[in-house]
Amino acid sequence: MWFWVVGLGVSDLVGDARHLSPSAQEALRLRAVAALVAGRDREDVAAVFGVSLKAVDIWWAKWRAGGREALVMRPRGRPVGVHQVLGEAEQAAVRQAVLDHRPCDVGLSGQLWTRRLIGGLIAKLYRVRLTEPGVGKYLKRWGLSFQRPDKRAVEQDPQAVARWHEETWPSIRAKAKKDGGEVLFADQVGIRSDQVTGRTWGEKGKTPVVRRTGNRFSVNAMSAISTKGRMHFMVFAESFTAEVMCRFLDRLAGHFDHKVHLVVDGHSAHRSKKVRDWLAAHPDDVELHFLPLYSPELNPDELVNADLKHSLPKQHRARDQAELAAETRRFFRRRQRQPHIVRGYFGGAHVRYALNENPMSF
Repeated sequence: MWFWVVGLGVSDLVGDARHLSPSAQEALRLRAVAALVAGRDREDVAAVFGVSLKAVDIWWAKWRAGGREALVMRPRGRPVGVHQVLGEAEQAAVRQAVLDHRPCDVGLSGQLWTRRLIGGLIAKLYRVRLTEPGVGKYLKRWGLSFQRPDKRAVEQDPQAVARWHEETWPSIRAKAKKDGGEVLFADQVGIRSDQVTGRTWGEKGKTPVVRRTGNRFSVNAMSAISTKGRMHFMVFAESFTAEVMCRFLDRLAGHFDHKVHLVVDGHSAHRSKKVRDWLAAHPDDVELHFLPLYSPELNPDELVNADLKHSLPKQHRARDQAELAAETRRFFRRRQRQPHIVRGYFGGAHVRYALNENPMSF
């Protein structure tokens, strides 16, 4: 049975309160009590609002005991944390194990955590079996999400990486500041004609086909970037050797009127006698600094390489080596005009280097 509510400042159609939403039920309780406060008889209120006398009496008693707060909507279900299978200490232990270890480190299979494997860890530690959705609820509560992991070489020395962050890198910055120089990170990259990266739209269930030349060719490039958004590059057809490195150093030194502190990886060309001889002959032009072995994630110029390989296939497909070299140069020249993007490489997911716009302090 339906009634029109009149004389209460509202004109809402009200029916069986059990079929109303929680917020509508709250509004109904408040309006019914307001009618009682205004002097309406309880029988009239029950009839107008379509509820039982018992409901009206309960609402009136709650209002008298606790006021308006006693009538507002309350969250349904158990409060978070009540009657959970795992206690707080057990949850904290499982969360930390997931963050600090791989499954194979704790007697399970694989190197990446899934809900099934985390459920297996819980069963192993506490003899409690949870469904995968149940494990997922815990993971969400712990602030964890399913992500693509960064890769690290097993040969990497964590202590050397720690020294880089705590000692080597601050020392390089201090040197650059002292002699009025500038720090750049450099790396080399190879680009092949048959490389296809990224995704494209296509018919469901049918893999799209990308047409490309059957001739395989490649070019190489060397680039160097600074946190001020400066980028320098060189594209070449031959393999990367000590001679090529010296040529790049010549070109790099010619662009600066102050000393360059160049950070590179441990490539054999960087450590060759020819490069050492060049550096000895140009002590005021360039000084090399080496990253820890097997630590590409410490070099922001690696993100330039990834950007290049991701961007080139979206441009015109090169038909020969000359076109590929031209496309590669166009990419670097475009980035040279976009210093904000170059600065962004230093704040990528792999590396974190403080940006400093003072040209004589970095």
